[in-house]
Amino acid sequence: MKVAELMQRNVKTVASEACVAEAVLSLADAHVTGLPVVDRSGRMIGVVSSSDILMAEAESERVGRDLMQETQVRDIMTARTYTVTPDEDVREAARQMLYADVHRLFVAEVDRLVGVISTSDIVRAVATNKL
Repeated sequence: MKVAELMQRNVKTVASEACVAEAVLSLADAHVTGLPVVDRSGRMIGVVSSSDILMAEAESERVGRDLMQETQVRDIMTARTYTVTPDEDVREAARQMLYADVHRLFVAEVDRLVGVISTSDIVRAVATNKL
């Protein structure tokens, strides 16, 4: 089975200059734990996850609202992104997630973000006998 058959195509993104509060709202609205971070030209430059936000909050001297309103996403994001192509085998994508210790891979075609595949997508496919 190919990644394209399981990936989610409607990928919400967050701008690198957005404040952390906007990222929190976007994560909650999309019911996901991580979002790709894009620059002004729409190019993916990183990922921000709920773990990144919790880590920033734990390490910050700013408290609550100050951190959320005054810190930009690019200041707390993880710059390393893991990507896969739509025609990659799902098992290989699962291996990449396992070895990289990540919960999602962004799906790209020639530098264009076209989807995301997560551990939940793969587990759902196994549980419903699609994989």
